[in-house]
Order: sequence, then C-alpha cells, then structure tokens
Amino acid sequence: MSLLTAAMTVRENAYVPYSRFKVGAAIRATSGKVHVGCNVENAAYPEGTCAEAGAIAAMIAAGDTRIAEVLVIADCPAPVPPCGGCRQKLAEFGAGDVKVTLCTTDGQALTTTIADLLPGAFTTAHMDSV
Repeated sequence: MSLLTAAMTVRENAYVPYSRFKVGAAIRATSGKVHVGCNVENAAYPEGTCAEAGAIAAMIAAGDTRIAEVLVIADCPAPVPPCGGCRQKLAEFGAGDVKVTLCTTDGQALTTTIADLLPGAFTTAHMDSV
C-alpha cells in the first residue's frame, strides 16, 4: 500500500468532534512496513494526539524503531506541516534526510525532510557529556 493511500484511509478514522480537522499520517519504517495514525481530540485540551504521534506509536508497538519516509495529509488550502512536538518526535526516529511529504486532499503536495522541518533538533548528542 502506498503511503498516500494509507494516510488517506486512516484520516477518515480521525476523532475530531471539536475542530473537525482530520489529519492522517503514514510512516514507512526501515523494515518496509507501513504504520498509520490519525489525530484524536479530547475535550480536555491539549490532551489530544496528533496523527504523526499516533503513527510513531503504532510503529514502535509493531517493533520498528526507524523511519524511512513520512506522509501527512489533511483537508486544507496548503500542505499541512507537523506541529513542533511532532517534528521533534519525527527527529527522534528518523535521520535528517528522511523524506516528508505534506499533502492536501485536493492533490497538492510539498516534499521536505525532517532536518528542514526541524533545524537544530535536540538529539542524544546534546546529552553526551552526561
């Protein structure tokens, strides 16, 4: 299954009774397996979870630990970028050169990388002296 198809499919399962803003994410792990996530809102903001975080959690639960590629899709006027927290989460499990494709439901796409999304990411190298 393509990342686009996987993200579009899981996006429909998003639980968004407050914002009505459905987001789907698909991650291809270095194993080749595809893991998906959708955003899940909660009446007690900010206790919801983002689609990217859900896909990462599914990846880890399935036994994969490294990201090879990411795709995120939402119904919006321009390709939707991950929030700051999700950018850091992507950087935890993917190299800086990992391709991230940001899509809209009407066919727009922007391709970038984890490093371009989060320059100067906090990494374990910052804790080397500890």
